[in-house]
Amino acid sequence: MAAMGIVRACAPPAAAPSSTRDAAPAPQRTKSSKSARVLVLGATGRVGGSTAAALSKLRPDLSILVGGRNREKGESFAAKLGERSEFVQVDTRSASMLEKALQGVDLVVHTAGPFQRAEECTVLQAAISTKTPYIDVCDDMDYSWRAKGFHEQAKAAGVPAITTAGIYPGVSNVMAAELVRAARSENGEPERLRFFYYTAGTGGAGPTILATSFLLLGEDVIAYNKGKEIKLKPYSGALSIDFGKGVRKKNVYLLNLPEVKSAFKILGVPTVSARFGTAPFFWNWGMQAFANFLPVEFLRDRNKVQKLVESVDPLVRAVDGIAGERVSMRVDLDCSNGRNTIGLFTHKKLSV
Repeated sequence: MAAMGIVRACAPPAAAPSSTRDAAPAPQRTKSSKSARVLVLGATGRVGGSTAAALSKLRPDLSILVGGRNREKGESFAAKLGERSEFVQVDTRSASMLEKALQGVDLVVHTAGPFQRAEECTVLQAAISTKTPYIDVCDDMDYSWRAKGFHEQAKAAGVPAITTAGIYPGVSNVMAAELVRAARSENGEPERLRFFYYTAGTGGAGPTILATSFLLLGEDVIAYNKGKEIKLKPYSGALSIDFGKGVRKKNVYLLNLPEVKSAFKILGVPTVSARFGTAPFFWNWGMQAFANFLPVEFLRDRNKVQKLVESVDPLVRAVDGIAGERVSMRVDLDCSNGRNTIGLFTHKKLSV
């Protein structure tokens, strides 16, 4: 019988302006100021808002700049964060606005998704240009590898830059890397790595994660089998996975996620795939129906998908109120010496 190890990490409960329009100059830091300044782009959305609130709570000494296009929402949110916060109007599609907003900033956190179908890494390029440390929560394979293409430029400029640093991909990648490291330290060679994710409803992330999911339905799934790249149909290959206490067994489906390519190329695991599932069950039915019956051209059009998301948003919010925000990640590693290891992380609130 193969040896089985389980590693658990359970957290405690807990109209757009023109791209050429100039933003107001970002306030300059005085020499006497000791407070680090963090610009959170997309902070008027649910993901960015949760990020800004968490940073403010974790480090009350930080000056949080709420970056976004909607001044009314941005100023209201900044006021809730406290006197160390302020709103900066910026459109992430405009290089000039970004470079002005980044003046005097110590770190930029890019949460303004969806990242799918974005053709340029404008925020990363502006960060390198202004020598501003950068981090994003990208969850798109093409975007993440396009970002990695700026490695030498960032290195030459002395700019730390991290892509795909959300919860999944992000925390999930760290879980996988640790499982692989531990296996090799015990003379086991990793042969297969599988990522499984579950989120109740949209996890409270709302329209952004819904748009991301729909856009991913328009992409072939890239996976690896014994060292060879293979392409699979999105939201196919259903498996019933046990996520443990609080979640139990859930159906999960193939999606094209960046950690698969990273695990293959960086961690050197020959067989890798990623699956995602949600609840209630009719969301999964809906996703399968969209994948099977909506034209691929529709699912690859950001504007059309955004309109679809806006039309179903009231229903999504209602379901989220019932389903909750629970999130769970399971990473399974199989090794050549017969050792199988599972990494498991569950939290009752994705926003936290």
